[in-house]
Amino acid sequence: MTPARTRVAVVGAGIGGAACARWMADAGLAVEVFDKSRGVGGRMSTRRATWIATDGTERLSHFDHGATGFTAHAPEFIRFVEQAAGDGLLSRWAPRVAPNSDAPPDASGLWVPTPDMPTLSRALLADLPLHTGCTVEALRRTNAGWTLEGRGSTIGEAFAAVVVAMPLPQAAVLVRPHQAEWAQRAEAVGMLPGWVLMGVSDESAATSEWDLAWPVSGPVASVVRNDAKPGREPVRGLAHWVVHATPEWSQTHLESPAAEVQAALQGALTAWLGHSLAWHHAVVHRWRYASVHASVPRPAHAGAPSAVVTKDGCWWDSRTGLGVSADALGGAGVEGAWYSARALADHITDQPPGSQTPCYA
Repeated sequence: MTPARTRVAVVGAGIGGAACARWMADAGLAVEVFDKSRGVGGRMSTRRATWIATDGTERLSHFDHGATGFTAHAPEFIRFVEQAAGDGLLSRWAPRVAPNSDAPPDASGLWVPTPDMPTLSRALLADLPLHTGCTVEALRRTNAGWTLEGRGSTIGEAFAAVVVAMPLPQAAVLVRPHQAEWAQRAEAVGMLPGWVLMGVSDESAATSEWDLAWPVSGPVASVVRNDAKPGREPVRGLAHWVVHATPEWSQTHLESPAAEVQAALQGALTAWLGHSLAWHHAVVHRWRYASVHASVPRPAHAGAPSAVVTKDGCWWDSRTGLGVSADALGGAGVEGAWYSARALADHITDQPPGSQTPCYA
C-alpha cells in the first residue's frame, strides 16, 4: 500500500506562493493553493477592463497594474528566469526611457511575463489544486492537522503544514495565535502602499517616443506605456497608461476616495507631460502593501538552537508545520519573493512537519 503524501496548504498564489507550491509538489508533497483573488499572480497582476469607444463599440483593455517587470541578479534566479524564457513565459524588455527620467541603473534589462503578468504563476500552478476567491481568515491547529477557516466556514482541513505566502503585515494576522514572535516581527516590517492609475487615451506624437518614465519630482513615481511591453497588443491611435504614484503620496492619500485619487493622478500626469490627454477610460487601484520599506527585525535570541528557521529568507517551524514566505524576507521585489519561496520549500523538504531537527535562527 502506498503511504499517503504529506498534505500542505499554501495561502497566497503570488509568485512566491506559486513557486513554493511547485517545488514542494515536485518533491512529492500533496499541495493545495488558496487565494482570495479571482486569479493568481498577487502583485504580478493584470487588470482587464471594458470601456465604450466614441463609436459606441465595447473595447477590452489590459493593464499590468502591479509590478511593471523585474530584474534578475542571483545566479539561481537567473537560471530560473532563463528557463522560463525558454518556455515562452518571459520576454526581455528594453524600454525606451523618456528624457529627463530618474531611471534606475538596470532599467534597460527588465523581464516581463507574456502575454500578461500572471502567466508565470499560472504556469507554476498548472496542475495543482487551486482555490481562488477564497479568503483564509484564520488558521487552527488540532490533532488532525491544520484547518483553514474563512467567513464562518471551514475552507480546508487535515493539512500537515501551512505555508503563508503574502506581505508580512497580512501574514501577521494568520500566524499570531501560533507564533506571536513572528507576528510581532512581521508587523514591524515597513510596507509601503501604492496607488495606480490605469487608463486609455488618444496617442500623441510626444508620447509615442518613449515607453517608460520616472519623473524626478511630484506625486508620480513611474509612467508606463503598457501597450509597449512584449506580448501586449497595441491599438493604433491609442495609448494604454499605467501610472504609479510615489509611496509617500500614496501613504498621504491612502484613504482618499478613488475619484479624488484618479483626478489627482490624471492631473499630475498632464502636468508632467506638459499637455492634456483625451481620456477614453480611467480607473485607479490601491495596493495597501505595494513594496518593502524596512528590513525584517532579527530575533533577540539569534544563535539559539531551535526548530524554527529564520536566518535565510523564510520562517519555518518544523514542530508545528507552519511557514512564512514573503518578499521582505528574501530581499524585496519579485526576486526576493522567489528567493524566500525557494528557501522555505527547501526547509520543508529537509525538515518535514513534525521534525524536531534543530537549526540555528
